[in-house]
Amino acid sequence: MKKEKEQLIIGIHPLLEAIKAGKEINKVLLRRGYKGDNFSELFAEIRKFGIPYQFVPLEKLNRVTKANHQGVIAFLSLIEYKNIEEIIRNCFDSGHDPFIIVLDQITDVRNFGAIARTAECAGVDALVIPSKGSVSITPDALKTSAGALNRIPVCRSENLLHTIKFLQDSGIIILAATEKAKENYFNIDLNGPIALVMGAEEIGINPNILKISNILVSIPLKGKVESLNVSVACGIITFEIVKQRILAGF
Repeated sequence: MKKEKEQLIIGIHPLLEAIKAGKEINKVLLRRGYKGDNFSELFAEIRKFGIPYQFVPLEKLNRVTKANHQGVIAFLSLIEYKNIEEIIRNCFDSGHDPFIIVLDQITDVRNFGAIARTAECAGVDALVIPSKGSVSITPDALKTSAGALNRIPVCRSENLLHTIKFLQDSGIIILAATEKAKENYFNIDLNGPIALVMGAEEIGINPNILKISNILVSIPLKGKVESLNVSVACGIITFEIVKQRILAGF
């Protein structure tokens, strides 16, 4: 618990200084109804740098810390987030077909950690997560990933749909895993530049992302349970891509 508390920034001015110093911030909790010049300046900086934020009741802030938080608590990131455009450019410049995993609306940090561990073992080039309404890098996620989150690049996207369109425009095939697909994952040629999109177990992938995806695949299930854990499903398809690349000599 002590380690998690050390990742907090408390108060308006300390957070402003941290933002100006270029600190990586996971998210900011702001007291609902907060007003004032200092707050307006802080909020403008939060919006400027695309930092995830949430307005919450005072009681929630008080549960996070007993210190004088002034209605503002930020959680420092445990890693440095990377730029997806730069990663894709570096992949192509080195003659390497990018392999990206995009996580849509996944909020369970342990699933996230398990996916990161699988991705690092599979040689995935980067993970992409939304800035809001999604997982972030927490001590639990780091622990579940067995350190993989310190090794594999993680990119945050303010607009996941726009990021996926960028990947498509870069020549990357968008492969979406969904139970709605009629095609089994092992019947598809998965070689070449590819981005695997995985959605939350309860709600799946955003319909707007499914609409623009190049390929939709499912995993055939023979039991009575309706779906797999998302980290397990991601692992199955990820290593099918690895297998096909190995057989193709990549």
